[in-house]
Amino acid sequence: MQNSTPSWDDLRILLTLHRHGSFLHAARTLGISVSTASRRIDALESALGRAVVQRGSTGTSIEPDAIELVALAEQLESGLATARRDRGVTGSGVAGVVRISAGEGFMRALTQLLVDVRRGHEGLRFELMSETRMVDLSRREADIGIRTARSSSPALIEKLVGTLRYAPYASRGYIERRLRGGRLRTDEVPRHDFIGFDASMGGLPQERWLSENGATRRPFRSNSEAAQQVATVRGEGICFLPEPVGRAIEGLQQLEVEHELPSISVFLVFHRDLRRVPRVRLVVSAIESALRRGLAR
Repeated sequence: MQNSTPSWDDLRILLTLHRHGSFLHAARTLGISVSTASRRIDALESALGRAVVQRGSTGTSIEPDAIELVALAEQLESGLATARRDRGVTGSGVAGVVRISAGEGFMRALTQLLVDVRRGHEGLRFELMSETRMVDLSRREADIGIRTARSSSPALIEKLVGTLRYAPYASRGYIERRLRGGRLRTDEVPRHDFIGFDASMGGLPQERWLSENGATRRPFRSNSEAAQQVATVRGEGICFLPEPVGRAIEGLQQLEVEHELPSISVFLVFHRDLRRVPRVRLVVSAIESALRRGLAR
């Protein structure tokens, strides 16, 4: 039975224990002594009237019925991080940190845009995250996201900003050797080399297009878009790239095709609570304008 509300200091130690699995590593991470960390957990267990940590010779683990406390600690941590980002931002001034999350393919253009935005608003600071996982915008793990899939969260505002079309690109050397005229005929797809993602990413629109049209020669696969682009420039094969990305890579040429190219919708997403925050509103507007222009070409 719970007799007291846990403090943030105690929950922070519990969360760090959960992440690191020992009092020694948790104490080092938090900059406190092992005895202090152990004493605070003892006090937490005493206040709750139950054990929350299993102590063993190989480390520690959280009791199954205490996992909800870990979730609470994560929510508090996220909220405090947000408050720190917002600290010192008052009135209508455009200043403070804006965190943006997007896929790797958007990074180059986003970086150029954000640098330009900051030249006019030096009080802004940006944290740009290339996604290896889709961060939770509803919990404000980021302020703004560029997404190619819709969200079901009512806490978020989504704006459809355009359609991202993928097209086949190849180096001039590959075209001279294998594709005179730069035209990729559908019946010739099986005899060409293609660069793309590994088999786990077969649901992507460009990967489906390749499968449906008989592409079997796959000499180079990677989950890194940068690696795919380098391999394509070096003449290893044909690669489907987002058209804005392909156009910007020196040494690549877009190929003509007979059938409709794969495409995907692009959404600009941000938390509903941020729609009146000046710095977020400014950055959302700048990104939206840039995406609509870039995707309309």
